[in-house]
Amino acid sequence: MNPLARILARDLARAFRGGGATLPLLFFLLVATLFPFAIGPDATLLAATGGGALWMAALLAALLPVDRLLAPDQDAGVLDQFATRGISEEAVATAKLIAHWLSFGPPLMIAALPASALLKLDGATLVRLELGLAIGTPGLAALALMTSALTLGLRSAGALAGLVMLPLAVPILIFGAGALSAEDNGGLKLLAAASLLLVALTPFAAGAALRAARE
Repeated sequence: MNPLARILARDLARAFRGGGATLPLLFFLLVATLFPFAIGPDATLLAATGGGALWMAALLAALLPVDRLLAPDQDAGVLDQFATRGISEEAVATAKLIAHWLSFGPPLMIAALPASALLKLDGATLVRLELGLAIGTPGLAALALMTSALTLGLRSAGALAGLVMLPLAVPILIFGAGALSAEDNGGLKLLAAASLLLVALTPFAAGAALRAARE
């Protein structure tokens, strides 16, 4: 099997077996469950604010596994073994990015179905929410991996990851929530541009950070 395919399969198995994929999903559903209690039973108000709340929940759910994306492999010496075998840090980052998105993005899109019912979202808004999540979650996964690489080996990495990731995720949050409007597709286009930029940059930024951490 190709080394990158092995990394991908290994990370996916670890995420689903160790609960790394379950925790963000439960957090997302918990936010959708609790939000109506905070806002009240007004269906119109819930429909107007629920989509934005789900995007915020998706952002925070992406942040939850940040400290487990690279740190276990760093502590076990797995990243050093990859380098010894001639596997570039950029390739490792690409495989881990795909694995993180597969364990995080599609489950969140499925969870959005019951969450939208709890928040009284109509069918058109749900479709645009699902489309936005399909476009935006790769960017969130890329940002989570980049943040994990930048904070690798630092003390209080989890707290630092939040400080680094949350401001950088603001464009995706704004464009994702803006895409819920049916007036035009400008929000979706901007969301796609921001997500694509993050996905394209992350393997190189994370690769450079991994090399710096090893040296």
